[in-house]
Amino acid sequence: MGDVAVGARSGHDGEEHRGRPAESTVPAADSAVTSGNDSGAAEDGRVTGEQRSGEGQGPGGTAGTPKKPRSFWKELPILIGIALVLALLIKTFLVQAFSIPSDSMQNTLQQGDRVLVDKLTPWFGSEPERGEVVVFHDPDNWLAGEPTTDPNALQTFLSWIGLMPSAEEKDLIKRVIGVGGDTIECKNTGPLMVNGKALNEQDYVYAGNTPCSVDDQGGQFKVKVPKGYIWVMGDHRQNSRDSRYNQSDKHHGMVPVKDVVGRAVVVAWPINRWATLPVPDTFDQPGLNAQPAAAGLTVAPQGIALLGVVPVVLWRRRKQ
Repeated sequence: MGDVAVGARSGHDGEEHRGRPAESTVPAADSAVTSGNDSGAAEDGRVTGEQRSGEGQGPGGTAGTPKKPRSFWKELPILIGIALVLALLIKTFLVQAFSIPSDSMQNTLQQGDRVLVDKLTPWFGSEPERGEVVVFHDPDNWLAGEPTTDPNALQTFLSWIGLMPSAEEKDLIKRVIGVGGDTIECKNTGPLMVNGKALNEQDYVYAGNTPCSVDDQGGQFKVKVPKGYIWVMGDHRQNSRDSRYNQSDKHHGMVPVKDVVGRAVVVAWPINRWATLPVPDTFDQPGLNAQPAAAGLTVAPQGIALLGVVPVVLWRRRKQ
């Protein structure tokens, strides 16, 4: 039971009034304490119009000075600090914004689009799957010769806390075509083959492009993806320097899973380009998995992540 301020009682404790015994003290309902004299309370202990003791009174029943609310301008720095900490935590563990710098993912993504990348599920062991659009760190100088921007101090700060896409991080965005254990083959103009199954890519490959590029620089290939790596390609096949054209690097064009930042899940800006980024149906065709027995394991981490988020959502609802 919390502490309750009690006003001064009339008379002296332990004494009797002349001609009659002292009345016994009756506890008020719900911890309410009557103030002043006993005649202000009804027989059932309820307060009847008299001011409750402790409300707006100082010691000894005297009126106290009401506490002034804190000035908005004094609270503003605290609120800003909390907002910045939350933004930094969200960027680090939950979601981060990225800007699309080129046309290599047209028409799925346009230059200048802002995408939100899920960074939560990788913390629970989830790995990239075929068909997902992922952001990853430059595995071995893929961006050599690409122009770089020189952000000002404000842009650097906003990108650091995740409120603006970073201009300094060397990240790329492509679609996952193969995962560890897959055999990927591209001959002539296509179709692109994964574990002997042809992909129907008309829903996402840039209009006018062929699934495979006819050249001697890497457009024709047959590779097996080692465990712990992924093979990525841009949707604008004839305008994307992806795994095909980096087979001479130390990873032979593969991207280490550890370098994957997360999956791009939605185009958030501009408003008229808002869209989700689902996995195309062609990646769900039967027989595509090189190791069907392991396929069910990729779903479990996402379920664990969902279970982790649900208590937070329920807690926030109770607070509202």
